[in-house]
Amino acid sequence: MKKNEFKLKTSQLKEIALNLGEKINNGLKNDNTEVKSIPTYIHPLSTSAEGQAVVLDWGGTNYRAAVINFAEGIATITPEKASGRELSATTTKGFSQDDLLAAQSEFVNEIELPAKAPIGYCFSYPAECLPNGDAELIRWTKGMDIKEMIGNPVGIPLLDILNKTGKAEFTGIKVINDTVASLFAGLTNPKFDAYIGLIVGTGTNMAAFVNADRIPKINPDLNWEGLTPVNLESGNFNPPHLTKYDDSVDEKSGNKGSQRFEKAVSGMYIGQILREFFPEDGFDETTDGKALTDLINESDKHKKKQVKVAKEIYKRSAKLVAASLAGLIDLLATHDKKIKKVRITAEGSLFWSEVLGCKDYNKVVKATLKELLGDMGHKKIKVNIAEIESANMIGSGIAALS
Repeated sequence: MKKNEFKLKTSQLKEIALNLGEKINNGLKNDNTEVKSIPTYIHPLSTSAEGQAVVLDWGGTNYRAAVINFAEGIATITPEKASGRELSATTTKGFSQDDLLAAQSEFVNEIELPAKAPIGYCFSYPAECLPNGDAELIRWTKGMDIKEMIGNPVGIPLLDILNKTGKAEFTGIKVINDTVASLFAGLTNPKFDAYIGLIVGTGTNMAAFVNADRIPKINPDLNWEGLTPVNLESGNFNPPHLTKYDDSVDEKSGNKGSQRFEKAVSGMYIGQILREFFPEDGFDETTDGKALTDLINESDKHKKKQVKVAKEIYKRSAKLVAASLAGLIDLLATHDKKIKKVRITAEGSLFWSEVLGCKDYNKVVKATLKELLGDMGHKKIKVNIAEIESANMIGSGIAALS
């Protein structure tokens, strides 16, 4: 049996953490960097948000819409689970922006709406945030390819068609991505010094609040001040200490050289790492994170060496995520030495997955993060990792009312 090629020493994880911190900082200063560190021009009202908003959530074939009401810091969503509509047609050739807007607006108008409300739109594709709260599409992912939308705002066209065709008056629209929505949702508990949004599911990303004076690339003409939500797009981080199996997954991907961190940790790719380790064992191209966790949980149906390596890949993914969090917390603590309590709102099926025969993913992250923070001089910083139901909807509602 080969040695564990996925094992990372604490010193290596610390190196990864510090390397990410440097690249986040570079992204705060410059455009077109490895870790983009994209500012979102919204000052969230957090627990002081009051009133109703319409919230939309779209980042794949499923599109959701609901009405959210904030009263005394408590969010109520109607319908409770948010109505969903499949939009798989959006990935078909020839599907246009007009087709998309028609499908989106038709669905919104089917739910019970307040007479007048703002919209919070969780749009989970790479987008550059605009000073007016809208966002400009950078590129499509997940099979989408509506070319005329690239480089253009995604919120205002939807707002316009809803106000032309709808039964309600919409007073404005704020567009954020799912990681920033998770970040905002964490604000419903005001007892922390710093907040982080984390996604570890099909893909991975982080977001945090950074003071505007630490983000030199913000145009000074905007006169933008205060804590600013920053979408890191950290999945594109290229960490040290990856393996030849990671290189092989990257080589065979459709975006060679990009999203190296995501390809090492996320649900879309960790099954492919297993496939590259056992090229003769019949794992196919659809082997993903769920297949890998299923293999661990059904160990009696598989070869012992396959189960052992699957566990190693699973643990490494969690430890890499812990290192990324340590790097971000280290940077935030450098900015503000008063930070002692950090809340992380974590979303994603992989992060909250459970497996037999080894620690669950979130527990590996917590233990490794605690060790790394202590090793990096932050032993006094306490971290709370929370799972918030309907985080995307709550965060989008906070954005809409801010």
